Amino acid sequence: MNWRGRPLTSHEVVVQTIASTRTRTGLRVEAALDTGAYPTGVTVGTDRMKALPLEPHTERGTWNYTIRPADKPTVPAAPGKAPLLERAADLELLSDPRLTGMNHEELDAMARRLAPAQAARREELRHQQRGGKRRQVPGAHGRSLLSARDRLLITVLHLRQVCAQKVLAEILQVTPPAIGQAIRETRPVLDEHHYAITPTALHFTQAQEVLAFVRTGSATPPRRSDISTVLTDPSLTGMSREDLQKLTDRLLVRYTALRERRRYQRRGGPRQPGTNGGAFHQKILHAERILIAVLHQRTVCTRQVLADLFDVTPQTIGTIFRDLRPLLEEDGHLPTPATPFRTAADLLASVAPPENAPQKAESPR
Repeated sequence: MNWRGRPLTSHEVVVQTIASTRTRTGLRVEAALDTGAYPTGVTVGTDRMKALPLEPHTERGTWNYTIRPADKPTVPAAPGKAPLLERAADLELLSDPRLTGMNHEELDAMARRLAPAQAARREELRHQQRGGKRRQVPGAHGRSLLSARDRLLITVLHLRQVCAQKVLAEILQVTPPAIGQAIRETRPVLDEHHYAITPTALHFTQAQEVLAFVRTGSATPPRRSDISTVLTDPSLTGMSREDLQKLTDRLLVRYTALRERRRYQRRGGPRQPGTNGGAFHQKILHAERILIAVLHQRTVCTRQVLADLFDVTPQTIGTIFRDLRPLLEEDGHLPTPATPFRTAADLLASVAPPENAPQKAESPR
């Protein structure tokens, strides 16, 4: 109520307005201007949130809770320093050659070469967002949350398909939009300089899996291609692998055309310059989408189980099935329902991986 009708012309006015707040029940407010630098895009990791001494209340404990001081007092770190040091250490771990596909010298050389182009790309995007030139020169008070080398590393890991963006966000304690923005800015620069980043066989679904692998090398996750091959087992799909491949070949062209037509309709025309179309590689290949639709149609498992297997959201699984269901019915594919599995582990344990199953590669569409 204090803000109502009062122009906020300076920091002093803002602080005084907040400090003048009073209530009939005795609320009094003290306010002071904090001149510290707080970059946007920072978040708190899941492990740190779980470690907080929260006591949920019986009534809506997610919103109503009590937080108490720790039993053993600790010396607080300097403001803003601990997260920065922690993020720098995690970035160093993520630059492991087993994840990036290159040694540290090669990564540093790439970063030095691309830094000017990255800066130009960032300024170009800012120009598009503003709709024109800057009204004033860049200020010295701002500090980017991620450096040019950090954004390059994140983009390399994304193109290598090491893990999902949300996993990178959790490791670095930043928001997923900050990760997406780094990739959107950097990937066109890699393409312009003809850097080809090839996917790795490793694929992690949890932040702790990535960190454990880098630190110890003992927690090697199953490869994405291995999971897809296992899921083509006839006991799950209700058809032989040869018939599944024929079905996939028949549906691929129609499904690709359907997706592009729908995107064209949503845009209302061709892609516009500056949009993020094509900024991200397709996470699930078209052939895998058809496999997902076949399994979902047979009710082999729930959407959540398929989402866990392919590291996507249940909403993505639902969208895939909604797109492909008419195509499957037009093709006359009406399988016999199966007994559903409740977890991804139970589903994978029900079939043995084939010894010499052919793996057909498909380029992202």
